[in-house]
Amino acid sequence: MTDDERLPQPATADIDLVTVLHALGDPVRMTLLLSYADDAEHSCGPRDLGLDHLHKSTVSHHMRVLREAGVTTTRVAGRNRFVSLRRADLDSRFPGLLDALLAAQAAPAR
Repeated sequence: MTDDERLPQPATADIDLVTVLHALGDPVRMTLLLSYADDAEHSCGPRDLGLDHLHKSTVSHHMRVLREAGVTTTRVAGRNRFVSLRRADLDSRFPGLLDALLAAQAAPAR
C-alpha cells in the first residue's frame, strides 16, 4: 500500500443505520467514538487510545468494525495508520445521530 491510501470503507450512500448502531453497540467502540469526536486524526496504537489494557488484535478488530460500518476512515501513511470520524458522511446520512450518541455518552448515569 502506498502512502496516504485509505483502507476499504463503504461509500457514504452505502452506510446503513442498523450496521452503524450495531457497531456502536459495544462499550469499547463507544469509547473509541468518544476519542474520535474531536474530528482529529488519531494513531491506532492501543496506548494512544487509552486502551492499553486490551490486546492489539482486539483493538484492531474494534477499529475494523467501525471502519466497515462507515463510522470511521483509516488513512495509511507508510507503516502508520490514522483514524478519524466520518462525521460529515454520518451527518448527511443520519442527521443528529452522532450528536445524540455523544450527548448520551457524556451524560452522567442515573
